[in-house]
Amino acid sequence: MYGVVWGKNNPIVYLSILVRSVHRWSASMMVLSMVLHCFRVYLTGGFKRPRELTWVTGVLLAVLTVSFGVTGYSLPWDQVGFWAVKIVTGVPDAIPVVGTALVEALRGDVSVGQNTLTRFYSLHTFVLPLVTAVVMLVHFLMIRKQGISGPL
Repeated sequence: MYGVVWGKNNPIVYLSILVRSVHRWSASMMVLSMVLHCFRVYLTGGFKRPRELTWVTGVLLAVLTVSFGVTGYSLPWDQVGFWAVKIVTGVPDAIPVVGTALVEALRGDVSVGQNTLTRFYSLHTFVLPLVTAVVMLVHFLMIRKQGISGPL
C-alpha cells in the first residue's frame, strides 16, 4: 500500500497529499490551540508569582511554534513560500550594525536561494523539534512541581 509509483518525471508517493494536508491543518490547529492556551493562562493569572519561569518557557514554546510555521511555510518552495521567506529574512536587516550579518546567516547567502531552503528545512526537521522537546520537558516539569494555576 505504501510505496513509490513512478509518474511521468517524478516518483509519486501514495497518500502524500493526505499526509501534507493533515500536516498543514494540524499546524494551523496547533497555532490556534497555543493562542487559546495563552489566553486561558493569562485569564487565570498563571504568569504570576511563583510561576514566572513557567510563563517564560511557555513564551519560548510560542516563539518555537511560530518558528515552525515560518520555516514550514517555505518548504513547498512555491511563489508564496519564496516571497514569504524573502520578507521574513529581510526583517533583521533593519537592526543596526548586525542586521546584514543576521540576514546572511538566515539566508545562507546574500539572496534567497537553495541555501536558504536547506537551512529552513534543517531548522524545521532537526533543530526546532529538538529545542522544542527540551523546552517542553522543562515546561512540564515546572508545571508538575508548582501545580496548575487556579481559577480567577
